[in-house]
Amino acid sequence: MSQGQHPCLVALFLHLLLFTLLLQPSHAYFGLTSKESLSHFTNASPATPGAHTRPHLKQCDLLPLTKRQKRMCRKEPGLAEALKEAVRLGIVECQFQLRGDRWNCSLEERENLLKRGFKETAFLYAISAAALTHSLAKACSGGRMERCTCDDSQGLESQKAWQWGVCGDNLSHSTRFLQNFLGQKKENKDKRSKMDLHNSNAGIKAVKSGLRTTCKCHGVSGSCAVRTCWKQLSPFHETGALLKSKYENAVKIIGASNEAIGSHETLGHMFGVRHHRTSNLLYLEESPSFCRPSRFSPGTSGRTCSRDTTCDSLCCGRGYNTQSQMVTFSCHCQVHWCCHVECQKCAQQQETYTCKH
Repeated sequence: MSQGQHPCLVALFLHLLLFTLLLQPSHAYFGLTSKESLSHFTNASPATPGAHTRPHLKQCDLLPLTKRQKRMCRKEPGLAEALKEAVRLGIVECQFQLRGDRWNCSLEERENLLKRGFKETAFLYAISAAALTHSLAKACSGGRMERCTCDDSQGLESQKAWQWGVCGDNLSHSTRFLQNFLGQKKENKDKRSKMDLHNSNAGIKAVKSGLRTTCKCHGVSGSCAVRTCWKQLSPFHETGALLKSKYENAVKIIGASNEAIGSHETLGHMFGVRHHRTSNLLYLEESPSFCRPSRFSPGTSGRTCSRDTTCDSLCCGRGYNTQSQMVTFSCHCQVHWCCHVECQKCAQQQETYTCKH
């Protein structure tokens, strides 16, 4: 789908959706505050078929959605769980990919961060759009959404694949549904809005780039007399790794004033980015150091680091503390027929390094 088809993805609502962690029914929209806890969703499990029951109505009412979105949620059992799974997926992957960076996807100060045009903000937009797209596609193929099912791309035998117990990931439906769910909004022409749109679409493109055609033969003795093919998304860790690479090579927009510009299709030219690639993440302003506590991050004091690779950068020249302790682990394991494993206990000295205050 073309970039211009997703103006809704640039709205702050997308991140309110993916990074709101406490469900507050008194809010008409998702609220991004510093008072919410990560624990509510980071330990959540993916949606299950049991979501297709009336309790989903209560979940929809608790979600801080617009009236229109609540109506759509109530009509689609499984959607509430899919949105919660997108929250979990986006947060976990963001923190995994940035675990060695000074800003490690800490969400305490995210409201302030999202107001600025840092490359960290660009990564949040991209990983959020990717998580939401991925989760909805998986919910369709996993049978957790009643109004969508397996991928039915023309030119494939995916329509018949279900007979063999497989189901293609329905990425086309998830992008269409996402566009409808978030709602069409008049596209803003300031640089920040266009940049957010671009980065959101970069996240969607990263998901689409991981869509593979998988085929399976069903003939006698492994022959391909009968073959079925279906579309399958790559694991979200691969999407996250791709977006992390784009984050590390993000392009700064020349001239960061918040002025009206031309169409989104000429984004690179209008922003003055030479050799612009549409898949690059874009940002407006240089990031703070994130070394000390600020309104954008908690700083790096006390962070665990690797002495050989990350301590110098992560600790910002303050040095690091070394703690040594004895740890035990299972070793020299042997499998005994048929189903019994015996292991010895081994011990070794382990050192951990944490940044000084």
